[in-house]
Amino acid sequence: MALITVSSPHAHGPMSTATVMRLVLLATLPGVFALTYFFGFGTLTNILFAALLALGMEAAILKIRKRPIGFYLNDGSALVTAILLGIALPPASPWWILAVGILFSIVFAKHLYGGMGYNPFNPAMVGYVVLLISFPVQMTSWVAPIGNFDGSVLGPIDALVRTFSASSVDAVTAATPLDVLKQNNSLLIEDLWASNSQFGSLAGVGWEWANVGFLLGGLFLLYKRVFTWHAPISMLIALTLLSAIFYDGGSSASGGSPMFHLFSGATMLGAFFIVTDPVTSAVSNKGRIIYGACIGVLIYLIRVWGNYPDAVAFSVLLMNFAAPLLDHYTQPRTYGHKKKTLQKETD
Repeated sequence: MALITVSSPHAHGPMSTATVMRLVLLATLPGVFALTYFFGFGTLTNILFAALLALGMEAAILKIRKRPIGFYLNDGSALVTAILLGIALPPASPWWILAVGILFSIVFAKHLYGGMGYNPFNPAMVGYVVLLISFPVQMTSWVAPIGNFDGSVLGPIDALVRTFSASSVDAVTAATPLDVLKQNNSLLIEDLWASNSQFGSLAGVGWEWANVGFLLGGLFLLYKRVFTWHAPISMLIALTLLSAIFYDGGSSASGGSPMFHLFSGATMLGAFFIVTDPVTSAVSNKGRIIYGACIGVLIYLIRVWGNYPDAVAFSVLLMNFAAPLLDHYTQPRTYGHKKKTLQKETD
């Protein structure tokens, strides 16, 4: 009888790898719904095309590697990678952007290292960073949210046309609120909010509700015990503390309030769907706390003083490098052994 060698993570009983992946997919629905409502159907076209590409590339690589295709496709990991990348990309991204991103996510970041369980870096974030560095114009052309400019968003047909023939649909694009704040050097925060219809109550129009949606999905996964609280909560606390320390009340040089950073960009998506990746994060609870906190610090540093308005992908990949080191120095003590204590020498 042929035995299948499967790498980590290992899950038993009702919480199999496939079950965990399906729960993650289910948890993304509130955030995807918010993105679709405020930015149109472009996010859905991203997700659908990216999913088809990911499944096709996964099957092709598995065939080349002579691995059981059905067994590995059924675990849902390729689908989760595709959906996370599709969510992170600007709505209705050109098809070739999606193809390049999936290629680097599935082929290079995942299977080049041996497949699921062997990849040291989060595959979706690798694909995103490759695209951001290689195609900065396309990666920063976000569709304007509902209520801005002409007040409309992309419908399903327009989104498909824009994806496969970008020049056919003249959609209105705008900089993200994080980018607007980063480029501001003359207006007080209060005046910037009043002069730009992209800003809502806490952060940007649409962005705040998308983050609320991913927060709800993350709490659902915590309730289902898909992951522990250590990494996501420590990331959010670190981001909150650092933004509170450096918040100057709203001057023209302000980096933004804590609530702005919590509900802007990919904060909640990163905290509950990226940072919690069991393969590329730290393993011990203490290590996860340090891992998440460092990501929160890096997100703020890059957002405010770096060259990119959002920084979740870069922060996660940088800490993926450090995860093995954290695991080495935060190993829990072996069961049945006490911590070493210094004893005074007696005469």
